[in-house]
Amino acid sequence: MNGSARGMDMKNKAIAAVITMALTSCVGTEVPASKMAEVRDIADVADGRWTATAEGRSGVDRAWVKRFRDARLEQLVEEAMLRNADMRVAAEKVKQARQAAHLAGASSRVLASAGLSGDRRKINFIGLPFAGSTTDSTYGLSFDVNWEPDVWGRVGAGVSAAVADAQAVELEMRAAKASLVANLCRAWFALCEANEQVVLAEQAHAIRVKTLESVRDRFELTVDDIGAAAAELRIAKTDIATSLAHKAQRQGDVEAAKRQVELLVGRYPSARIDGKLKLPAMPDTPPVGLPSELLLRRPDILAAERRYAATGMRIKEAKLAIFPVFSLTGSAGTSTDSLTSILDSQFGVWSIGSNITQSILTGGKVKDELARRSSVDRQALAQLQSTVLNAFGEVESALAVDKWLALRVAETVKAWKLAGEAAQSSEEEFNFGNVNLVTVLAAQNRKIDIASQVVLLKRLQLENRVNLHLALGGEFKIQKGVK
Repeated sequence: MNGSARGMDMKNKAIAAVITMALTSCVGTEVPASKMAEVRDIADVADGRWTATAEGRSGVDRAWVKRFRDARLEQLVEEAMLRNADMRVAAEKVKQARQAAHLAGASSRVLASAGLSGDRRKINFIGLPFAGSTTDSTYGLSFDVNWEPDVWGRVGAGVSAAVADAQAVELEMRAAKASLVANLCRAWFALCEANEQVVLAEQAHAIRVKTLESVRDRFELTVDDIGAAAAELRIAKTDIATSLAHKAQRQGDVEAAKRQVELLVGRYPSARIDGKLKLPAMPDTPPVGLPSELLLRRPDILAAERRYAATGMRIKEAKLAIFPVFSLTGSAGTSTDSLTSILDSQFGVWSIGSNITQSILTGGKVKDELARRSSVDRQALAQLQSTVLNAFGEVESALAVDKWLALRVAETVKAWKLAGEAAQSSEEEFNFGNVNLVTVLAAQNRKIDIASQVVLLKRLQLENRVNLHLALGGEFKIQKGVK
């Protein structure tokens, strides 16, 4: 960013992020100066600072994956970049867009063609004094040149628009890569959580088995109220079956999560991928003061800006369509009645010509096309504004959710410890005959449910951190040379 932009307040920096750096960071077409005032309307949709954090500086890309300290996840991310079919589709789209930009300027380049022709004919003469026939042959070799000089810049405007579109497609591929990494991280964390939930389900089943043994012992010792003891025994057996069903459900979740990870990586969904048993530890809290300039790395914002730049050049192209079109043609070659003499310069022929084409009556076609492109231009501006606003909203939401999830996890962990103490106490009281089985099972269920909630909340914490990195465009600091 230039010196004057650095002196702006945070609100103007948000504008500069879209106008100055975003526009000048892309090679090729720039938004025309006449449209800058319209772009400044972006300031109306954001106040220029993250209200969920204090003001400061920091920075971001794919390096953020390392913050989870999970080597296996990092390996899968690299594999997905190479094997995911959607990434190959996106790469081919970039190639096609680049070729389209190259083809857009074809009419302004000199076009040449060569040709070889041959003609043989017979003429019959009927009646005197010319009765009879004659046969003659003609052979020709030609080299033709055609050039349409871009006098008014119409073709150049079309080329610039195509270049901007190609840049937008490439940025959209970068956005697809970022989305793939985020989705893979989420799927991996879902697999880790599913594994932890299976362990919890196994622990819950073990608790039910232990409780059943205690109930059976009481049933065998009971002589006064044998009916109540028998009912408790049935309830304990019911809970055993329920815990096994819950365990089977969790195991099914593991297989589904494995297949999702495999699909994202580009493997066949065989559910054979190895997953970590536990969720990775939550990374450190985001640093204080995330500047809005970080959004410059977001490829969706840059792509929207490139689309907007392209529409401006297409308006220029439409306006210049009313001007005359110049074309120059030239032809050189030979024409002879002998094939063996076709390369002989003595039989050479040539021609040079030029023409000017001026549209006079077009049935309103030029005017209507200009109106259509102007509408597309306004649509692109609105899309750019919407993209910037959504980016601010995504960052604000992720930062706010990060704080509240941390509080929920802390309080739920406290509740889980208290529930564990209550469950242990109720089991001891049950063994002494001071409480009934319903009280024990209620305490155990509370402990099991809260333990499951803790694991779920930790996974949601990790996913929200992924969302924050995706919203910011990468790490908490700008990584130089990252594409």
